[in-house]
Amino acid sequence: MKQILLAEDEEVLRMLIEDTFEDENYMIDVAADGGEAMEFLQNNRYDLVILDYMMPVYTGLEIVEKIRHAETNKHTKILILSAKSQEFEQKQILETGADYFMAKPFSPLKLLELVGDILNENS
Repeated sequence: MKQILLAEDEEVLRMLIEDTFEDENYMIDVAADGGEAMEFLQNNRYDLVILDYMMPVYTGLEIVEKIRHAETNKHTKILILSAKSQEFEQKQILETGADYFMAKPFSPLKLLELVGDILNENS
């Protein structure tokens, strides 16, 4: 089964995404900030990491950089969620090492569809 880490500091959105994914039988670990996300990353391997761009402790981009420079989780697919959706911001996110970008607000079902596509690429 594919392992997913979600790091999102907005509680309602985090719970909505978690419930949506659990309803589809995904294995998902959930972090409320960048610090918790880093703890999960140090102790687990993930097929996909979904990161909010703006979080306390570490931002999504800081976590992307740490993932890409570490041996573990180096080849993990990374999806950034952000309300910062202008073209130059998306370019910066992808140049930092994220594989995918999704602008907020979004439909949880669209996120689920994108995640399904991402994880099926790796099968």
